[in-house]
Formats: sequence, C-alpha cells, structure tokens
Amino acid sequence: MAARLITGGTVYTADAQESVHARGAVLIVDDTIAAVGPAADVERVAAGLAPEVRAGLRTTDASRMMVLPGFVNAHWHEMFAMGFTMRGALRPVSDRGDEVAFMGGGGDMHQISATFDRFDELIEAMTPDEAQAIAEYSMWTQLRGGVTTLGDMGSLNRPHSMVSAARRLGMRFSASTWASDAVCAPDRSRFRRTRDADAVLAGFESLLRVAAVDDTGRIRCRPNVSYVTNMTDELARGMAELVARHDLPFATHVGALRNEPEVMRTYYGETGLRRLSELGLVDDGLMAGHAAHLDEHEQKLMLAAHAHISHSPGKYGPSGENALTGTGVVPALRRAGLDVSLSTDAAALPGAGIAETMRAAWQMYNELAADQTDVLPTDALAMATRIAAKGLHWDDCVGSLEPGMQADLLLVPADDWRYLLNPRPLESFLWLGGSADVHTVLVGGRVLVENGRGVEVDETALRDRYLTALAGFTQRVLRVPAEAVGHVLGQVSR
Repeated sequence: MAARLITGGTVYTADAQESVHARGAVLIVDDTIAAVGPAADVERVAAGLAPEVRAGLRTTDASRMMVLPGFVNAHWHEMFAMGFTMRGALRPVSDRGDEVAFMGGGGDMHQISATFDRFDELIEAMTPDEAQAIAEYSMWTQLRGGVTTLGDMGSLNRPHSMVSAARRLGMRFSASTWASDAVCAPDRSRFRRTRDADAVLAGFESLLRVAAVDDTGRIRCRPNVSYVTNMTDELARGMAELVARHDLPFATHVGALRNEPEVMRTYYGETGLRRLSELGLVDDGLMAGHAAHLDEHEQKLMLAAHAHISHSPGKYGPSGENALTGTGVVPALRRAGLDVSLSTDAAALPGAGIAETMRAAWQMYNELAADQTDVLPTDALAMATRIAAKGLHWDDCVGSLEPGMQADLLLVPADDWRYLLNPRPLESFLWLGGSADVHTVLVGGRVLVENGRGVEVDETALRDRYLTALAGFTQRVLRVPAEAVGHVLGQVSR
C-alpha cells in the first residue's frame, strides 16, 4: 500500500458543510482519502498507519497552497477537430469585422439544427488515429486546468477514441455519443428524419460494452441527445428505455436559446422540456444543458422531478448566448433548491476552463441578485465539484475531499501578491487566478500534473500529434487548402 500526506495547506473539502481547514491536511492511502481535517489531527492518523505503510509515506508540504477537490466538468464537448474553421485559426488577427454567430441573437435554430446533424458524417470521416490524437490533446487541456472527471455530452470525435484517450491520460471520463436523427430545415414546417433511431441507439450500446469491460474504474457512460431540435420521439423513447434498463443518467440541451421554443412548437408541436417530460426523460437523472429559456410550467417540471441544470457562464458572452442574464431562470431555480452545476461546454480552441467558469458564476449570479452572498466562492467550488459529480451520478466516489472518496485533488499555489493579506485564498483565486495556476493534479492518488507539467505524458509530443492530425482532417474532410493550413502551422513552428 502507498500513502501520501499533503499537509499545511488551506483545504477546501467541498463537502455538504463546505468545510474549510485553514491549516489542513489530506491523507491518501492507495487511491482513497483516508483522513482530512486539521493538519495535527490528520498527522496523528498518519502516525498510526501500519509500520510497512508508514515507512513508504510521502509527505507534501502544501503550507503555501490551496488543496481543492478535482474539478468535475460534466457538460463538455470535444471540438478541437474544428481548430481551423469554427472561430479558429483561419480568422484574421483583427476582431473588428466579427459578426453575430449562429448562437447569438437568440439563436439561428435552422443553422444550429443543420450543423449539429452534420456532425455524424464528420466523425465518420475522421480516421481512428486522427481521433485519438485530437482527443488526447483536447482532453489534456482539461486535465491541465484541473479537471479530473470529464463528462461528454456529445463530441465531434469518435467515442471509442475518446475512451482510449482518457485511459492514456489517466483521467475519469463519462463517455457518450453524438445522437441526432432529425433536422429542422428552413423550407419545412415539420422535422425531417435524417437517420434511423435504432442505429443511433446501437452506437451508444456499443459504447456501453466498452465501459463494461474497463478495468480502471475510471470509465463510465451516459446517454445523450445532441439537442432537442434534433430528436424524434423514437430516439427519445429509445433513450428512456436505455436509461431505465441500465440505471443511467441522461443529458441533453434544452431551453438553451431564446428562439428555441417557437421552433420546437412549429416542428414538433411542443416545447423541448414538455416533450422530454411526455417521453419519460424528465426525472432526477436528467442533466439539462443551459435550460435558461424555460417557461413557468417547465420550471415546475424541473423542480418536481429534482432534475439538474449544467450551465456554462464562462462561455456565454463569447458565443453570443444569454443563458444566464437573459431570463434569470437558472439562478431562480437554484434559489428554489434545484441542483445547478458549472461546466465549460465547448470550443474549438482552449477557452474558459472550470476556474474561469467559477469566477463568472460568482460574479454574474451576485450581480443579477444585487447580493454578494448569492453565490459565495465556496458555492462556486461546490458547483464545479460535488454538485457536478452528483449530476453526473459519479458522487459515489468523487467531487469532495472526504474519507472514503477517491483521492482526486488539486494543489494551487496561493503565495504571491494576489493573495497578500486575504485570509480567503479561494476568493483571491476567483478574483485573479485561473486554470494556468493549477500546480498539481492527482487522480486516484496518482500524480498526473506536477509543477504545471505532465508527469506521464510528453506535452510537446501530444501537441505535435494533434497538429498533424488536425492538418490532415482539415484538408481532407473540411476541404481547407493545404497552403492555408501550412501557413498557420508554419507560424506555430517559429
């Protein structure tokens, strides 16, 4: 048995009491937290370990650091295959010509529906080697920013390659598929079916079989529908049957954009959340992405079902969405007792990580409420750890620093000018810190990042494989001229 004592830091447990230990410690035995609390108490527990375990005890001095639970990003999409084209590297250096994108202005629902439905053909055109290289780099950026548990809600990548990437990197991963079987075309007044629902469901079933034989304990699965605009009743009923048969949570995007309800009524006869409810998918296993544009009846459905909302305030402004300030529904549901967690959503380039998303929630919720206590820094942390793990149905072992939980944790230095005189380092971190400040990342007691660098991966090799795979996919599938791709990569290599 291996043991590690992390002692002297400010330990934020994110437990149900939001306990904080100013000079605290965490004792890890093998992959599990054995004790957490005031340093003197935990050190006494360490002294009582069996002699053969105590002989190999490694001690980390965290006296000038915060000790946090590993972040749980339960609503994420792997989109790095679009690094050139989707608000990516081919843009001009000046931002003065930017225009409202399809998520802005309440949402161009026809374009969104069509874009999402096209993902399947793009994924199929990606080679397994490309998918693996792109997934490893994208998922590495999450791990480097402190995400130890990642929940896919449908990605532009091969699910099996993403599982392989998670195993390679050592992080926890809840896998899913990109599920879409319909599109809302602008020249129609009813949805158009684009693929067989049974085939879509079979794709997820194959992923379940991969998770069933995983021997790491770090891979799970969750059914997902890309967006309610892209879901027939047959697909929804099949998802409900899968959820019930395998006792799984379910995720989808619903109530995400201002223009969504009108389009849903036109093409499907009912709003997205009402459809989900009628089809048996609104219960305590539902994680609803964004869910800001819900009417009063839909809000009551969410509350009665004890469902869950995952929202991404660090992403909304740059994408043109107003899924927080537009209605104030999500903060109101949180105040009413609904579980609300934080997530990053998706981007084709590195964007706001969980640290930046916590800052956005802390600032924006409080501004909306005119109350600086509406979301406290420890609330923001809980929304990014314990509450997110609960929504992902992974709270049996991750999300907080408590005895018996898996030893997934972060060390963040808190000893420079940003923290001077502030007895609350998490507050200073939300003011002036970010993803790049994460110093050490442990998953199951295993150190994967130390001093801001990968321990078990060669970051330069990860990057180079990613760029090679991205160049091939961009030229072959997205039809971007080789000269344009070469010009960008030539600038990277300088």
